[in-house]
Amino acid sequence: MKKLITTAVLAASFSLTAGMVSAADAPKTIDQLLQQVKVDRAAEGKINSKREQEFQAERGDKAALLKREKDALAAEKQRGKDLNQAFLDNERKIAQLEEDLKTAQGDLGEMFGVVKGEAGDFAGKLASSNISAQYPNRDKFVADLGARKQLPKIEELEQFWQEQLFEMAQSGKVVKFEGSVTGIDGSVKTTTIHRIGAYNLTADGKYVVFNPELGLIQELSQQPEGYQVSAVGKWEQTTSGAAPFYIDPARGVLLNIFTNKASFEDRLEAGGSIGYIIIALLVLGLLISIERLVTMTIIGARVNSQRKNIDNPGNNALGRILKVYQENKDVDVETLELKLDEAILKETPALESRISIIKVLAAIAPMMGLLGTVTGMIATFQSIQLFGTGDPKLMAGGISMALITTVQGLVAALPLMLMHAVVVARSKSIVQVLEEQSAGIIAAHAEKRAD
Repeated sequence: MKKLITTAVLAASFSLTAGMVSAADAPKTIDQLLQQVKVDRAAEGKINSKREQEFQAERGDKAALLKREKDALAAEKQRGKDLNQAFLDNERKIAQLEEDLKTAQGDLGEMFGVVKGEAGDFAGKLASSNISAQYPNRDKFVADLGARKQLPKIEELEQFWQEQLFEMAQSGKVVKFEGSVTGIDGSVKTTTIHRIGAYNLTADGKYVVFNPELGLIQELSQQPEGYQVSAVGKWEQTTSGAAPFYIDPARGVLLNIFTNKASFEDRLEAGGSIGYIIIALLVLGLLISIERLVTMTIIGARVNSQRKNIDNPGNNALGRILKVYQENKDVDVETLELKLDEAILKETPALESRISIIKVLAAIAPMMGLLGTVTGMIATFQSIQLFGTGDPKLMAGGISMALITTVQGLVAALPLMLMHAVVVARSKSIVQVLEEQSAGIIAAHAEKRAD
């Protein structure tokens, strides 16, 4: 009885929990509870039977689906094997076809290699050629021909041949055409451009260069020597006959090198303060030399004029000596000789004035150059000590100063020494004339005293 009650209570609890029975429908007695349990168990049995039937039905479908998927997997594996075998077969066929192609091509393969190499080289020449300044984008077809991996067509080979003939023909022509020239400041102007074969381009009396990287015709940042540039203007204005012209055989390479060439101002600046001092010494020495030469020329002209008119002494070196003679005609020969020597000594300082300064400046100039050399070498060694010898540009400043000042010192000393020699010779020639005239006067006076 106790076991039955416990079973009934558990069944009632399960029924209340599973069926969510409300408190109003709950059984009141044990018989009602037992009846309720039987009813619930019967309902649950029906539900479980239905579920079991559904599972049995789906089990057959799942088995069929599994079998179908296994068959599909097996088919795909077989298809993969077939594709892999087909791939290997195709690889062997491609290799065989390539070998057959090489055999069939024969000499064509070698010809293709030659054409490809020549096209690559010729494309580079066309890109940098001055003719491309007049006819741009000529290198694209040739460059594409050199980059291909298949044999070119006959028409393409003929076009390649025609491009080479065109380049050869234009290399021998002197033509002019309208084009844009980019200035140093970036301004662009349209002007007439003259082309001398594939060598040079000129515009407005100056050399211009073609920049293949930018596809522009540009002015040079620095033109060559003046006589070379002046020949360009004369050549452009020539309409008939022949005219001199300086051609760059390297097709613009030398002109670009000239742009990096140091100008006269750059070299003066490289000498530094010592270089400017040397130039100042040279200018000062030349001014003194010119002043002395002019003075000596004037004095010499007056002396020569006085020699032709001894009886009328004027206000010049020889005239003053003649006045001394006229004032001392009655004295003896020894006294007259002393008087004339004194007069010559008075004239000598004016003739030799500032000549020694020229000699001193000529001696100081190379010494200043040597000082600049030593200073430049010190700067070079300091650069080597700080930065090593990896970059020669770091030492270029000191080496330039060392060499430039030496050259400046020698250049200043040579003309100063020459001017000093000329001035000294001119001064001595005037003094010699005075001494000759004095000796003649003394001799004539001695003859008169003897008579």
